[in-house]
Amino acid sequence: MSENATPARYSWGGDEHIFVELAEEMSLRANFRAMAITTSLRAQRPDGVLEICPANASYQVRYDPDVLEPDTLLEHLRDIERKVGDASDFSLATRVVEIPVLYRDPWTTETLLRFRDRHQDPDATDIEYAARINGLSGAEEFIAAHSGSPWFTSMVGFVAGLPFMFQMVPRERQLVVPKYLRPRTDTPKQTVGHGGCFGCIYSVRGAGGYQMFGITPAPIYDPSQSMPDFADFMVFFRPGDIVKFTPVERDEYDSLLGQVSAGEYRIRAREVDFGPRPFLEDPDGFNARLLEVLRAD
Repeated sequence: MSENATPARYSWGGDEHIFVELAEEMSLRANFRAMAITTSLRAQRPDGVLEICPANASYQVRYDPDVLEPDTLLEHLRDIERKVGDASDFSLATRVVEIPVLYRDPWTTETLLRFRDRHQDPDATDIEYAARINGLSGAEEFIAAHSGSPWFTSMVGFVAGLPFMFQMVPRERQLVVPKYLRPRTDTPKQTVGHGGCFGCIYSVRGAGGYQMFGITPAPIYDPSQSMPDFADFMVFFRPGDIVKFTPVERDEYDSLLGQVSAGEYRIRAREVDFGPRPFLEDPDGFNARLLEVLRAD
């Protein structure tokens, strides 16, 4: 194991689960290690492993103890951990996807104004507050920072189809914004939000505590599987997807929403291979090359 890889902590969850904590601190390195281990586990999946669920700095496995001995599974996981090491040389086959965003849209603006009593700064919008605490001049500079670099999908869950995303920039440049002081009871569907160091897209309407920056016309959760992007599964995002937020104006938003209503909309996506070493060595150069993939025909 690389000297940079912290030994994992293994915990049993009842008779059918094992939880593996890879780091106490959430980071792209820790998340990619979880991705590397769970990807390797899927490729070397022993009989009896029922579910594999990666998370931000951990993963969980559900297994059938009548088929797979717990100690056998534990040794298998430890062997994969040793082989993966710090995952710096691991390559993940994934996608880079483009998500259009109408920043400062009327729907999240109306919602945030209803809940100012639960916010750190009742006199500012969420995006104005986020700009100020990140040392930016205002909403426009914040939008440029938010949309100017890609985001790595670290996990999908909490509610069906909701992606958590980690900004692919050096830590000192990451946007960090606390959640609301108290959660809202309402958040519009497909709101682009942010809490702590994580971005997200709310897949359904409901309660929430993340700051709200805008809304996307792109559906990311389709239980009916009636849209073209959901022929194989009702959830669009997968762990490992790399997201590029693209600002749009209201007329383009309305046009894209028309495509959604007609059942014709497709999220722009391109297949890529991603490994952490070239990104960590030159984040800005790597991101520029990565986003060129979206512009290729």
